[in-house]
Amino acid sequence: MSATPAIPAILPLEDGFTDVLGKARKGLKLTLEEMAERAGLSLSQVEQVLNGQVDNHALEKLAFVLGLHGPSLIALARNEWQPQVLPEIPGLRQFTTWYGDMTVNAYLVWDPNTGEACSFDTGSSCQPMLDFLQTNDLGLQKICITHTHMDHLADLERLAAEFPQAHCYGSAAENPLGLKPLVGGDGLCVGNLKIRVLGTSGHTPGGLSYFIEGLQRPLVVVGDALFSASMGGAPYAYHEARQNNLEQLLSLPDNTIICPGHGPLTTVGQEKAHNPFFPELK
Repeated sequence: MSATPAIPAILPLEDGFTDVLGKARKGLKLTLEEMAERAGLSLSQVEQVLNGQVDNHALEKLAFVLGLHGPSLIALARNEWQPQVLPEIPGLRQFTTWYGDMTVNAYLVWDPNTGEACSFDTGSSCQPMLDFLQTNDLGLQKICITHTHMDHLADLERLAAEFPQAHCYGSAAENPLGLKPLVGGDGLCVGNLKIRVLGTSGHTPGGLSYFIEGLQRPLVVVGDALFSASMGGAPYAYHEARQNNLEQLLSLPDNTIICPGHGPLTTVGQEKAHNPFFPELK
């Protein structure tokens, strides 16, 4: 049996340009033949691009058909852009674990003055988070879940058992585990931190994001609603997902740190400038 690979110190982007094209095509419910016809390309040209061939001319045409920002898509295809590595923010910790052959992120946010903490998702294992809480003498007060895909709550039962005093929260619209229900517009407090719940459905019917104020910079934990240079797959609610990202997430202050469920941290300002899914912000 091969050893589990190490987690990279700097996480790579979750999606490449072919993933972006595939998510947009599925979201718009276009066949390959329809996409090729609308772009004025041969089916062979489209298949070559989807298999990883970097063809600027074809990418520009496909971006137009799929409502993507062509220059950002081409920059992604040519590996010409990565999100800026952010400095450490006191009161924020990202935990990345393997779930099968992919990595998934969970987060811990705490008030540096009181030591009161709130977790967001669990990844495949909450052990790194438990170790950090103990080492830094932090008290977990609240456990929040962004959505109910198993990679995000695989170790919820264990985390909740370790901190029985902590209240567990999730979406009122998808709540098979009986968590304390939340909807967009609700608010929570942890120490002096204020957490505003944002409705970011689309990837799942009741996906939630959490906007946090009170640290050096505002943060938003987004689950799989938004990734750096991409967004979560939403073939059945694509327009809803994209609109929620625009209205709920990319309307936040540019310096807001985006904490996604997969891939590296980014900021609202960087995604407005470089995410291919949102050409209207360029």
